[in-house]
Amino acid sequence: MSTWKLFHGNCRNNPPGLREIPKRPPWREFLPRNAVNEEADQTYWQRLEEIANSDQPAKQRGQSFRIQIDSQGHSEIVDAVNAALHLRRPLMVTGVPGSGKTSLAYAIAYELKLAPVLVWSVTARSQLQDALYRYDAIARLQDTQLDELQRRINSDNALEAGSLGDYIQLGPVGTAFLPSRTPRLLLIDEIDKSDLNLPNDLLNLFEEGRFEIPELVRRKRRRRDGDENVDNEDATVSVRTEDLDMEAEISNGRVQCCEFPLIIMTSNGERDFPPAFYRRCLRLEMPKPTLESLLPIVESHFNRGDGDNWAGVREQLQALIQDFVGSGNRSDRATDQLLNAVHRIAHPDPASNAEMERLKKLLFKPLSDPG
Repeated sequence: MSTWKLFHGNCRNNPPGLREIPKRPPWREFLPRNAVNEEADQTYWQRLEEIANSDQPAKQRGQSFRIQIDSQGHSEIVDAVNAALHLRRPLMVTGVPGSGKTSLAYAIAYELKLAPVLVWSVTARSQLQDALYRYDAIARLQDTQLDELQRRINSDNALEAGSLGDYIQLGPVGTAFLPSRTPRLLLIDEIDKSDLNLPNDLLNLFEEGRFEIPELVRRKRRRRDGDENVDNEDATVSVRTEDLDMEAEISNGRVQCCEFPLIIMTSNGERDFPPAFYRRCLRLEMPKPTLESLLPIVESHFNRGDGDNWAGVREQLQALIQDFVGSGNRSDRATDQLLNAVHRIAHPDPASNAEMERLKKLLFKPLSDPG
């Protein structure tokens, strides 16, 4: 059996997850692994696991995802994910809406214990800097003015001015590139909706694995120029991250990854990207669902082993899926629409045949139909 697979697509939360990762290609070397404190890194991932375990919807999404396997037991999806892990390259996932592009990221995170997933939902107004970090200059100015006012009124009760790091928060992309011995999982959702320049803005980050926070770089320079005896520790600033109640230490205003994050970028195919961008990615098209692939997906959502009317609706369920797959343009429907219909027939008070026909007409309406 091949041992190159780190991700198997079996929807099992396999301990200890992805903690040992194969050697990276020489051209994808970033921060050395020994530059990251092993004990601190373990504490970091223990805290992340606590956050992930409290997010039941995300766990359910990862558990319920099912991957299509061919007659030889192979899957292009599994191969693409493992290639991205080995080569430290982003994975561009295309497919029709509802084909499972986003859910794939949660399935990977669940199986390899890379949760919580860092999510950047892209819109036409999205800018890379906002996803790297946010600096609240207005709040800092207001706090400084309030501190000065307090000193004038009562110097004994004056507040201390906040640290610069109190006003900086790393976004999902910035958090993903923090140095760690295990890669974080970053989902860049619907990148095809982005501004035309965003893919080009990402090129340097994908190639170099690092970025700067200018506000912190300037702070280091001012301290150095003002006093040659300033301790180097003054260049380390604690900032908030995208993860709940977690902070990170930033040295000299620079963030450099150790292991390149596993980046899943989804696209509905609404636009093309520059060849230079495609060159830095691996590409995968999600297969169109079939009767054989949809049945396990539905069962993973509804068949909990509690006997709640499931056995009695299985035959009706197969007929419903066949109707969903066989009529009209399947690429113009999303799996969510099928799950909505299944929820109705699996209900303790199922709809009558006539009512179900009317519901199917409503729920299976093509996505391109504005009516």
